[in-house]
Amino acid sequence: MKVIKTTLSDVLILEPKLFGDERGFFLESYHLERYIDAGIQRPFLQDNLSRSRKGVLRGLHLQNPATQGKLVSVMRGRVLDVAVDVRVGSPTFGEHVAVELSEENRRQLWVPRGFAHGFAVLSETADFFYKCDNLYSPADELSVRWDDPAIGIKWGINNPSLAAKDATAPLLADIRNLPIYGQV
Repeated sequence: MKVIKTTLSDVLILEPKLFGDERGFFLESYHLERYIDAGIQRPFLQDNLSRSRKGVLRGLHLQNPATQGKLVSVMRGRVLDVAVDVRVGSPTFGEHVAVELSEENRRQLWVPRGFAHGFAVLSETADFFYKCDNLYSPADELSVRWDDPAIGIKWGINNPSLAAKDATAPLLADIRNLPIYGQV
């Protein structure tokens, strides 16, 4: 497995080793010891799969105080996946990393606790898979506005299809109960 550091110190791009021939392919999508060696220390407690059509944008989401780390990948299709540092006091607060994940590149993105996460579907459909190191907690869910000009994400789509909570999410500067750097 290849581990690629990003401009945000704890956000990682992971490239599992792919073994293939004319019959198809095989890859290890998760191996405890390898992921611990890469710096992903917590056990995963929940797996999720979503299917979305082209132009759908989901995010930017996080939980606090029951924060979640997410190991995300695309099983089918292509997305632009984004992680935003929202940890108050972090030297990279408000900065983001955007990575294309697809069934072709088989990349994964590690989105640590204290980061908001979202993705935009670039293909006709996309099956998006993610492993979470904490359980979903609706009471702790927060959303950050997807087009917050202070964050400046270039999503690669125009007029995205949004859930109501994403369309009305506040700007990052207006959210008061964000995770604290060094405490997540």
